[in-house]
Amino acid sequence: MTPLLEVDRVSYRYGDTLVLDGVSLAVSQGEFLGIIGPNGSGKTTLLRVMLGLLRPTGGEVKLFGQSVASFRGWGRVGYMPQRTAFDGALPVTAAEAVATGLIPLLGFRRRIGPDEHRRVTESLALVGMEKQGTVRLGALSTGQQQRVLIARALVSDPELLLLDEPTASIDVEAQSSFYTLLRSFNRERGVTLVIVSHDIGVVAQEVSRVACLNRHVIFCGRPADVLTQEALSTVYGSSVRVVPHQDPCAHAP
Repeated sequence: MTPLLEVDRVSYRYGDTLVLDGVSLAVSQGEFLGIIGPNGSGKTTLLRVMLGLLRPTGGEVKLFGQSVASFRGWGRVGYMPQRTAFDGALPVTAAEAVATGLIPLLGFRRRIGPDEHRRVTESLALVGMEKQGTVRLGALSTGQQQRVLIARALVSDPELLLLDEPTASIDVEAQSSFYTLLRSFNRERGVTLVIVSHDIGVVAQEVSRVACLNRHVIFCGRPADVLTQEALSTVYGSSVRVVPHQDPCAHAP
């Protein structure tokens, strides 16, 4: 079966700095892949290369079997970037922000109809923000803005969903609800997920496969097989310990 997402020997440079060096990964339909790594390891850069937002200096990326450079089925892909600072004076409501996630399906000129309004409302409800749909984005708290970004990523009902530190600014209770939602999307709807996270404990509990990145892929496999004390100490330093948690939102110190 052709992978939904394929990264083949990808490299990327910021000026003279080599950020990604020969990275290869393949994500199959129905997988839940977690990407971890120390700060500055290239995780966000890799996600942006996967989406065609950055052009690699070497290698190739394919989405649904097509080169990312020629891929046009963006309604099949959802993306949540790291939290963006919003201009408090921007006259955009939460619902309007979520509706921008439908642009890949509708184009810029087609007006939003009843079906699209229903999608927006349902997406806001999924993240507990249905009552804030008419509230200006800049008036929302940081955590609420993060939920709006999650709803925007979900509104097109994507087959492949990529998320960059999606729970960085929301509280523990909201994190638990969010990962319950992701499990539902993955296991009941068959949505393929790729998540970048600094939280090793959550990744170990939630994903089906984990890749550790530090400019290149250090290891990749099932969490139980690769998240060993020795492997993590090699990547993060000797201060990192592997601690099992019952709480899926607990942190590994």
